[in-house]
Amino acid sequence: MIRRLALPLAALIAGAALAQTPPVAPPAVAPQPAATVQVTLTTSEGPIILALEKDKAPITTANFLHYVDAKRFDGTTFYRRVKVADGFGLVQGGISQDPKKAFPPIRHEPTTKTGLSHVDGAISMAMNAPNTAQGDFFIMVGASPSMDATATEPGYAVFGKVVQGMDIARKILDAPTDPDKGKANGMGGQMIAAPIRIISARRTSTPIAPTAPAPSPTGS
Repeated sequence: MIRRLALPLAALIAGAALAQTPPVAPPAVAPQPAATVQVTLTTSEGPIILALEKDKAPITTANFLHYVDAKRFDGTTFYRRVKVADGFGLVQGGISQDPKKAFPPIRHEPTTKTGLSHVDGAISMAMNAPNTAQGDFFIMVGASPSMDATATEPGYAVFGKVVQGMDIARKILDAPTDPDKGKANGMGGQMIAAPIRIISARRTSTPIAPTAPAPSPTGS
């Protein structure tokens, strides 16, 4: 059932106004601090490595890890992409509200509480209303702070960030969509024609080492 996974295009479009240039792939990163938990999504297009903020967003991170440890993301897909502009939008994946895979909904953790934001590479929970998020999530391609919580809006629950594999997320953002899928739920043109498989999702502990600088030419 896709209806509960709607995300506000208005928020994304507002965020697009803040993105003057297409986002640039983040540089190689150092090993993640102990405050995060590393998870690798192995997809049919390659791995996406996440650093989850277990201290800043404990409820949402614990929920995501519940699905990871129960292997309920295995065999799911990235099935939706919302492309507002070149290099800007989001890609959505997870259980697609499959009742056989779903755990009970969790309490909403707004960004006003966690201090996190919908930056480029942020991973956040899909939901239709606060306290309804289960096993569907999205990854930001480009920053969209308009999706953060405010004094009057609940926003969406960021709980981590992609630390490796944003090239995969950008590739998914450009995936062809099926114009007929999602029409009944107001998401026509957003559902990926050939969803990208999530082969497995596992906690991983291998540090992500910085890339060594290229050697200088001889004599320089």
